[in-house]
Amino acid sequence: MIELENVLKIYHLAQNRKVVLDHISARFDAGSSYAILGVNGAGKSTLIRILAGAELPNSGRVRRSVRVSWPLGFSGALHPSMTARENARFVARAYGEDPNRVVSFVQDFAEVGRHFDSPVNSYSSGMRARVAFGLSMAIDFDCYLIDEVLAVGDARFRERCQEEFRRRKARSDIIITSHSMSQIKAYCERGFVLAQGKLMYFPDVTDAIETYKKLNL
Repeated sequence: MIELENVLKIYHLAQNRKVVLDHISARFDAGSSYAILGVNGAGKSTLIRILAGAELPNSGRVRRSVRVSWPLGFSGALHPSMTARENARFVARAYGEDPNRVVSFVQDFAEVGRHFDSPVNSYSSGMRARVAFGLSMAIDFDCYLIDEVLAVGDARFRERCQEEFRRRKARSDIIITSHSMSQIKAYCERGFVLAQGKLMYFPDVTDAIETYKKLNL
């Protein structure tokens, strides 16, 4: 379970003050997968980062009783001055995993060849995405966080990403933001709609989708 308690997130931009999450409280129960829907700029990515612990709220609390991933494919999980191999070993140790197994999985999955032993800051954006996605898939989580990205790369590699993710989904929950309603329906049972800093919960994801569509009229 992941629980948000009175979470406030504010950004200060020049002379403006933007409240992204306005004292929201919500619970994501284990055993269910959730969609987070909202128009562009509503704060969905911010919420995903806060759920992951990659960003902190200004106030409020986030409680996690399950093992939660970083946002799937998030290249920020990679240290730019380290090689892909070094990144994989570091992350494996941080999560108590076998470094050799994680390195082997990421190297095989990412398919970046000799660049696997080059610093990540020398990679193209596509190579970064491949390594980051592979690293996301190398570790088992109870709940995967997905911010739009379910697959990267060319058609063949995207299919490989999706197949690997389907295996993970069979034994894990997901929390996903996406503008693809077919994707949402395929993966989620429940939903939240984020609008004007408030988070509305819907036990049936189809009701969340209908509310989201009304926001886009």
